[in-house]
Amino acid sequence: MTIGRGERKDGLHRRFEFKNFAEAWEFMNKVAVLAEAQDHHPDWSNSYNVVDITLCSHDGGRTVTARDHRLATAINELITR
Repeated sequence: MTIGRGERKDGLHRRFEFKNFAEAWEFMNKVAVLAEAQDHHPDWSNSYNVVDITLCSHDGGRTVTARDHRLATAINELITR
């Protein structure tokens, strides 16, 4: 379940809330595989059942690029499956 998202100059932000820690961790594992495949790694945090993700291109001066949108789309597809 998604509980918030937004785009700011410094990144794409989204908060995901799950039933429990195990579901949150499973989601993070799936995102890690996607990120590694795209050679693009999110800034994220996890507290129990909540995962906060920020995507920005560090090599682009911490701005939002097409690369960030590609990974965001792939992450969104994980939730809609």
